[in-house]
Amino acid sequence: MAEIKIIDRSFMVSRKRGNGTLRYEVWLDNDAVSRYNLAYINHLIFSGDNGRVLGYDNRHGHHRHFKGTVESIDTANFEEIERRFEQEWTMVLEEYNAQRSR
Repeated sequence: MAEIKIIDRSFMVSRKRGNGTLRYEVWLDNDAVSRYNLAYINHLIFSGDNGRVLGYDNRHGHHRHFKGTVESIDTANFEEIERRFEQEWTMVLEEYNAQRSR
């Protein structure tokens, strides 16, 4: 079976919540995740890297982007990566909103 893209979605984060865009792209091959790209984009928080504040992908090995830095990650388990991404982008917004309210 050939690789197929099963998720291609973008979600806007409301201005009240902190702004930005969540981007999810996932491909399957033989019923397993073969490629993924998860990103939180917000030019108000970080203007470099096309506004990508946080991201996970496996284009060149499994790695994490955070405000322009890239680091390898130990796991290739997509469910764990997705869970980490959800927790981290939420924490980034909480920190950003706390700073804005000062």
